[in-house]
Amino acid sequence: MSFQTVVETRPRLNRSELAVPGSNVKLFEKAAASAADIVFLDLEDAVAPDEKEGARRNVVQALNEVDWKGKTLSVRINGLDTHYMYRDVVDVVEQAGHKLDLMMVPKVGTAADVYALDMLLTQIEAAKGIRRRIGLELIIETALGMQNVAAIAAASGRVESLHFGVADYAASTRARTTGIGGANPDYAVLTDADAGGQRLLHWGDMWHYAIARMVVAARASGVRPIDGPFGDFKDAEGFRAAARRAAILGCEGKWAIHPAQISLANEVMSPNPKEVAKARRILVAMAEAKAAGQGAVALDGRLIDIASIRQAEALVRKADEITAVGH
Repeated sequence: MSFQTVVETRPRLNRSELAVPGSNVKLFEKAAASAADIVFLDLEDAVAPDEKEGARRNVVQALNEVDWKGKTLSVRINGLDTHYMYRDVVDVVEQAGHKLDLMMVPKVGTAADVYALDMLLTQIEAAKGIRRRIGLELIIETALGMQNVAAIAAASGRVESLHFGVADYAASTRARTTGIGGANPDYAVLTDADAGGQRLLHWGDMWHYAIARMVVAARASGVRPIDGPFGDFKDAEGFRAAARRAAILGCEGKWAIHPAQISLANEVMSPNPKEVAKARRILVAMAEAKAAGQGAVALDGRLIDIASIRQAEALVRKADEITAVGH
């Protein structure tokens, strides 16, 4: 174990993160009543240029007036390379910062981008007497951002999560795909011919490297890795498959760009009940061994090491958080 300790960010349930256009006020109440763990009100991609100012006003009003039923709330601002960004930050935080938990930043490319947001938020919070420190959700969706992902994750104590923005990442890297997440038939391995001359085609996950790299950077800095959107909201099994791949790599949650994807994300990103039961048994065995003065912990004829105990503790903690919210 390194002498340097990884300090975990503020824990939040982040299995599903629902995207809601700031220009569509009819969706706000529905989002508040949904089972999403986090709702982000979008001022960026989902809002046309001539609707930016109106959407910003809508979001401020919604943060202040809608009963969000205890939801964790985030606002996705426009990029630092646009002239919309500073007003997004200033107007939303000055007028509704006391109701805001997180701010989502798109297309983060360098640690300096995070530093700039941190500085601006710190000044507004101090000027307005906002006691709740607003966290940052950072979207890694460019080649530059992926190259600098480790420095980005460690750039500020405000950073709570890294998100993989698959569509813009594909555009940035010139990937030969037009889909938003999911598999691609051209990313495949063709086996050699067998005795009968038959060859098999095995599809791969073209996003494996990007997500895995983001997960490592996030975990090394104690922040949550979150998988981004899956474009075909009618393909429930495709969403589940993508979410399972992300979860296996270490992601804690996934975006829902349609309400139908919320329950899918919550399902996949929740721990398996059998795994939770086993984790609780591990912790009981650990406690009994400690009480008996034994150095080793055994369960079902197998020794349990310290890594297994840490995994069990994390699993039980997550299960208890889910039980507390009731869905």
